[in-house]
Amino acid sequence: MEKIWDFVSYNLLSLHSPPVGLEYLHCDMKRGFFKARKREPLVAPLLDQDNIHQRIGLLAQKGVYEFHQDSSIGEQKDPLNQLLMILKLNQELDLVQERVIQILSNYLENPILLGRKIIKLNRGDEDFPEPIVIKQGDYLFNLYAAIDCIFAEEDGTLHILDFKTGKTDFDRRQAYIYLLATKYLYPEDKAVASFYNLENGKQSEVITATPETLESFQIRVSRIAKQHQKDLQRYRNSFSDFRRIYPPNPGVGCRFCPFKSICKFAIKEVSV
Repeated sequence: MEKIWDFVSYNLLSLHSPPVGLEYLHCDMKRGFFKARKREPLVAPLLDQDNIHQRIGLLAQKGVYEFHQDSSIGEQKDPLNQLLMILKLNQELDLVQERVIQILSNYLENPILLGRKIIKLNRGDEDFPEPIVIKQGDYLFNLYAAIDCIFAEEDGTLHILDFKTGKTDFDRRQAYIYLLATKYLYPEDKAVASFYNLENGKQSEVITATPETLESFQIRVSRIAKQHQKDLQRYRNSFSDFRRIYPPNPGVGCRFCPFKSICKFAIKEVSV
């Protein structure tokens, strides 16, 4: 099969359109830096740097993975210390160490996957998942879905579980990405999805989707895949049109943008 360049993922979806209520934080120029200019000398180093929140999330998920990967850890006198050594947590920043220790302590008190029939559990640092080729009409695109965990409920239903840390909100659209992927990966199985915050123990409702909902969502993400490629081509044809293709939205969102140091439209100090 000819290589398919068009793709969509939750990351691309969120860069194209924010969750309801967070429109004021959305900036298309941020998407431009991420997706169109990611190999440029000023941009690439910013993308290579894990921020503290990303590092905490990665180590937390690794800890959960290691706990369930080796059943003997839970039988030890001090399982937390064993996990910290596996993660080499003493090499991390003090803030990262503090947060991860608390997260894993909480999880060991309430290991929600213990006793579950785990079908898939990722460490969190794997390469890109294999793309799922989707055909929408005459249009083909790749769907990327990095699923943290899948376990089977007692009735055989597949439960996709996504881990969160910090104050990250649950976005139903991300669950739909996972459910759409599961439709193709496990076509004979019923599936549901939910989110679980490893840091505060908050769990989302169980999210389901009818075939009609998934079909509508598939149409939506196929349009985003198309638009993304069109924007990339426009930029490659005219680098000077970057601002028009990816218009900025300076404001509160600049405070959290990884590109604020190189973006000439960024507001350096924003009052809230």
